[in-house]
Amino acid sequence: MFDIVTLGHFSIDMIELGAEPPRRILGGPPTYVSLAARTLGASVSVVSKVGRDFSYEYRRWLETRGIDLSPLKIVPDAQTTSFLLKYTRGKRRLRLLNRAPPIEAEDLPDWLHAKIIHVAPIAGEVDGETVSKAKGLAGILSVDPQGFVRAFNHEGWTRLASMENPKILKAFSILKASVEEAEAITGASNLSSAVRKVHGFGVEIVILTMGVEGALLSHGNGTYRVPSCKPEVVRDTTGAGDVFIGAFLAEYLKGRDPVWCACVGSAAASIIIESVGPSTLRDRKDVYERARGAYEGVVKV
Repeated sequence: MFDIVTLGHFSIDMIELGAEPPRRILGGPPTYVSLAARTLGASVSVVSKVGRDFSYEYRRWLETRGIDLSPLKIVPDAQTTSFLLKYTRGKRRLRLLNRAPPIEAEDLPDWLHAKIIHVAPIAGEVDGETVSKAKGLAGILSVDPQGFVRAFNHEGWTRLASMENPKILKAFSILKASVEEAEAITGASNLSSAVRKVHGFGVEIVILTMGVEGALLSHGNGTYRVPSCKPEVVRDTTGAGDVFIGAFLAEYLKGRDPVWCACVGSAAASIIIESVGPSTLRDRKDVYERARGAYEGVVKV
């Protein structure tokens, strides 16, 4: 049994930072969530589909960092999901370049069991049947709903859209989303209403990330504002939310208080944005040191 399995597409990202030439970098939730969780000691695996362009070098890089790829399916006549991420003056635009085939219920092997399966679609690749299969294989289901609330125009440019089937959230115990995504899911016009509506689906822990303003955590013991940790430098914010939830889940499995888990998530996210693309985080000691600083600044609201 694995501690954490991430379910969603890998992405081959073309990252364009200001006037710099685009960089081709391995990304997607399976990369960032798994790296963060593995850094903090969790055993991790991935359920994903990729195309013929997903190189052996990518697979070797992931496996040497302790990420199990046994359930990964390579579809010879397909291409891996790919995005252009264009950053200009702190703003990000996303353009879908290629999309791998959907991840279907049959793509989750019956032998795969996990303490947590984190469902993290990025381009509508996961449906309700796949979520139902995942629920039978995991003790806890977690979700990042970004791929449920994305729409693409004819050129692939991404915009937020309402969630087609919000009742799917009833399957999940933990949700991590941006404020904008939470509002798209619920139709709520303010933060507190969005949180309340997400809890109304039965979600026990709600985490809304707010960039430099930190995160809002709501669970049975109350609602808390968790400050962001200050990075030494900001190079690339791609994957920060995935790293946050990967670190959060790894700590949560240790039985730690959700507030502390969120502080660890904030700390890990602050480290990943100091470099371009995925990287193994520094020694977990660095993560915990920053997390302690964040914990001192937590405010109950």
